[in-house]
Amino acid sequence: MEEVTIRKAVLGDIPTLLEFEQGVIESERPFDPTLKRKDTRYYDLEKMIHSDHIELLVAIADEKLIGSGYARIENSELYLQHAQHAYLGFMYVLPEFRGKGVNRLVIAKLMEWARAKAITEFRLEVYSQNSAAIKAYEKAGFIQHMIEMRRGGNV
Repeated sequence: MEEVTIRKAVLGDIPTLLEFEQGVIESERPFDPTLKRKDTRYYDLEKMIHSDHIELLVAIADEKLIGSGYARIENSELYLQHAQHAYLGFMYVLPEFRGKGVNRLVIAKLMEWARAKAITEFRLEVYSQNSAAIKAYEKAGFIQHMIEMRRGGNV
């Protein structure tokens, strides 16, 4: 595999990031019957790029964007030991580059950014049935912590 570099996203990356966003949505759709059927969006990418408390990164190989991820500094619940944590999301890698450590590189850079801001707790969400994503996050050092339960209004 060619060398992968990680850099901060810029406004010119938005068209590709919009494609990545749809890739994330389509990969999560089988796990979530509550997602809108069309016009589904997760992120305000321009706002994320300009935000001081969000670091949006892209992975590049051979001058092509191949992956993404962000860290967002959030205030933690009052009952937790840490006052703030970094929430990780928008973890996406093009299918032909999966399994090659790209996601781990993005996570490492996001954690480096957060640690520079004195953040030592990292959180993310993954659908409980998404075994491939769970395995990838466990390889990056995350552990399963809590299961969120839901019940639809029509049940």
